[in-house]
Amino acid sequence: MSLLAYFLLTFLITWTVWFAAAALAAPGNTGFFGIRGPVFLLGVFVPALVSLALTARAEGPAGVKRLLARIGHWRVGARWYAFAVGYLAAIKLTAALVHRVATNEWPRFGDTPWALILVGIMVSTWVQAGEELGWRGYALPRLAAHLGLGGASVLLGGMWALWHLPLFLLPDSGSTGQSLPAYLLQVTALSVAVAWLYWKTEGSLLLVMLMHASVNNTTSIVPAAVDGAIAPIAFRGSLLAWITVGLLWAVGALLLVRMRGADVRGCLTQTHGLRGLTSPCMSAGSDSRQSALHAG
Repeated sequence: MSLLAYFLLTFLITWTVWFAAAALAAPGNTGFFGIRGPVFLLGVFVPALVSLALTARAEGPAGVKRLLARIGHWRVGARWYAFAVGYLAAIKLTAALVHRVATNEWPRFGDTPWALILVGIMVSTWVQAGEELGWRGYALPRLAAHLGLGGASVLLGGMWALWHLPLFLLPDSGSTGQSLPAYLLQVTALSVAVAWLYWKTEGSLLLVMLMHASVNNTTSIVPAAVDGAIAPIAFRGSLLAWITVGLLWAVGALLLVRMRGADVRGCLTQTHGLRGLTSPCMSAGSDSRQSALHAG
């Protein structure tokens, strides 16, 4: 029931805020209520706010402390930081190469300097707590207790993608009119990779926040959006978008196989970063804190 309440409240509150903000916006969706205004951005933090409220109700201040403490779990191997920052960038650059081989033409590349992208990642990582306290901090381990980590990552990926649905319908969102099916498939595959990172870093929310920020800031290095798109429910994504889907799922399928038997239920009961407590998400295949430090 806690999971059902979490998803219902998260969708209901977020969508209410977003549609209300858009309805109150000035022409062009700018200003206080606009698509990028503070009222609209409030919706981005709803997954975390709902997760904190439900945790406080069920477990009290100790439970909230356990959840928040996982943001402070930074002692993991350097390779996991590299994975978090570089995963989607590597996928996008590989997709560009496949596009070149398939069509004899390079796709359009973004013109944002890499230095600015890295600054954007560092700044926006902390904003991702607004989502990741909810998606990976609250929902993922509870879903995994019923479905296993692989199944939970796929189901959560679908919910994560559908949560963004209003952005495909509201004007000037950056996703307006784009192919929701292509996005759904991409985000679900990304959810598998994020769950893999979560498992291998023993439930570190800092690392999944970093990966989320990196995905947001590197997706435009090889843009896949269709100019003038007006049919969000159609399978009309660009060729590059579908190549990206294929690559994400090729890697995702391998990770799903590797995640069989993974157990992250300990993330619900123990706390990182506090003296005297052990690592919470230990299971076959996950790295211990010490081995991660030596590897880093």
